[in-house]
Amino acid sequence: MTALLELKDIRRSYPSGDEQIEVLKGVSITIEAGEMVAIVGASGSGKSTLMNILGCLDKPSSGSYNVAGVDTASLNSDELATLRREHFGFIFQRYHLLSHLNATQNVEVPAVYAGTARVYRQQRARALLMRLGLAERVDYLPSQLSGGQQQRVSIARALMNGGQVILADEPTGALDTHSGEEVMATLKQLREQGHTVIIVTHDPLVAAQAQRIIEIRDGEIISNPPPLSQAVKPKGDANSRPTISAFRQTLSSFREAFAMAWLALAANKMRTLLTMLGIIIGIASVVSIVIVGDAAKQLVLEDIRSIGTNTIDVYPGKDFGDDDPQYQQALKYTDLAAIGQQPWVESATPSISSNLRLRYGNVDAAASVNGVNGQYFNVYGMTMSQGTTFNDEQLNGRAQVVVLDSNSKRQLFPNKVNVIGEVILVGNMPATVIGVAEEKQSMFGSSKVLRVWLPYNTMAGRVMGQSWLNTITVRVKEGYDSHEAEQQLNRMLALRHGKKDFFTYNMDGLLKTAEKTTRTLQLFLTLVAVISLLVGGIGVMNIMLVSVTERTKEIGIRMAVGARASDVLQQFLIEAVLVCLVGGALGISLSLLIAFTLGLFLPGWQIGFSPMALLTAFACSTVTGVLFGWLPARNAARLNPIDALARE
Repeated sequence: MTALLELKDIRRSYPSGDEQIEVLKGVSITIEAGEMVAIVGASGSGKSTLMNILGCLDKPSSGSYNVAGVDTASLNSDELATLRREHFGFIFQRYHLLSHLNATQNVEVPAVYAGTARVYRQQRARALLMRLGLAERVDYLPSQLSGGQQQRVSIARALMNGGQVILADEPTGALDTHSGEEVMATLKQLREQGHTVIIVTHDPLVAAQAQRIIEIRDGEIISNPPPLSQAVKPKGDANSRPTISAFRQTLSSFREAFAMAWLALAANKMRTLLTMLGIIIGIASVVSIVIVGDAAKQLVLEDIRSIGTNTIDVYPGKDFGDDDPQYQQALKYTDLAAIGQQPWVESATPSISSNLRLRYGNVDAAASVNGVNGQYFNVYGMTMSQGTTFNDEQLNGRAQVVVLDSNSKRQLFPNKVNVIGEVILVGNMPATVIGVAEEKQSMFGSSKVLRVWLPYNTMAGRVMGQSWLNTITVRVKEGYDSHEAEQQLNRMLALRHGKKDFFTYNMDGLLKTAEKTTRTLQLFLTLVAVISLLVGGIGVMNIMLVSVTERTKEIGIRMAVGARASDVLQQFLIEAVLVCLVGGALGISLSLLIAFTLGLFLPGWQIGFSPMALLTAFACSTVTGVLFGWLPARNAARLNPIDALARE
């Protein structure tokens, strides 16, 4: 019959500088199922190294080790973790309980990694604790338990998945005499119930209670009695435990990792908050710049549209500033009529302008006087605070009427509210005020120049005495491409004039330039904010590296009870992502507060909250957590369980 545990010519050496120190020197041991064996020896004799190999925490340098006929050398790290989880239960001298979990939760840990259903593992954990006399301590934290009680919790954890083989490393070494006797009595009961119990100790009184004593000295077995012929057969109660599907097992593992991550963050609140600070600032910067940038962009574009988008201005000459007399009379009234007949033209507004004096009573002021038609005010998004614009009768009859801007009204009529019907002198021509135009407030600021408007026929015939136009503003119908309309306009006027004595300016070009400029500026500011997010991510990585160092023993405990490297990797990745997500949520909240505050102080800004910006922020938080949490998580997953358990 195959022995339960069989070691043949096991050797284990460790590097020390340029040399190799051999700790185990050809150890051969056979342990049958149901035995209670004590391995004794002085400190440094190699008994702890032998126990680590027996528990599949360490691998021999040479030799073979079979567990129930399976050669452990053929198993990878995950398969060894499964072997530890399903067949071995560890009882450590220092208990090695997880401080942030209560007694029940500590006992449950091996079953979590085994994929046991949650309800069953909770029931089994409490039943084991009750069986070991801890019925009233199931919800106590390790710090609330005595040494003997903590060791019994450790025993319950070893039995959680069945514990076919119980490995006890100095189980009474940290206990008083009474507690030590209780622990030994428990181990004897386990042996009687069919468990194989292996005790590593240097205490001869503890060793004497075993059925067989194996003595080791300087890495060699000096006493190894044969196994007892009558060994109690092990019970297979662990094999009857219900399991859950792979999907639910993954969810359970994720939930456990998430819970541990949350407890770890809560245990170090100040450090966690400082870690999150970089993420909070980074996310708040990104979201705020997106939200405020969009509002500023819309405000700029709205101001440009109020000037008159989808419009084309026609000027005489070759370019701005060209005052060649041969071009001054290039634009005629007939050009205006021809342009107005084009199918893509919504309206054509002429303009004749000059700088003249305005007089009312004893007030005399310089102003820019423009001859226009009634469509002018619609084209440029201007509304009337008083009165109306010119009608066709006034335009055709060259009526002596005038529309003032708010600056002109304030200058000429400082003490009057309603100025409709008042008569002022425009140059030397008296004109009746029929309206006051309220210019839309722009983020570019308002002009301080006084501006008034006359019907263009009145301006040309009664004031200027000219038969040509200074400019023509063409508004393109919605749905027509303004660039194509500009090309058609140029072709038509060039054919009419027989030469190119004019030039055009498309306001849509200004709009596109402004869009490009604001988009570039917003991108630049976003990149600056992303840099702060990267700095926050580096802070997360730093604190996670520190966390791995501080919790090395916890990692070792979890590996000893069956956690795979992927479980540990998942644990620390979730923790890093959780830090970033909570920081991201706080950052988004801060950005919304900033946007709300700006909305109070800048009522003209239409500050909205883009769902895409919020989703992007959460995506940035997650990506930051994964990117900067990967290295610490990988370091944790690569830890050697022996080294991790030995870390104080």
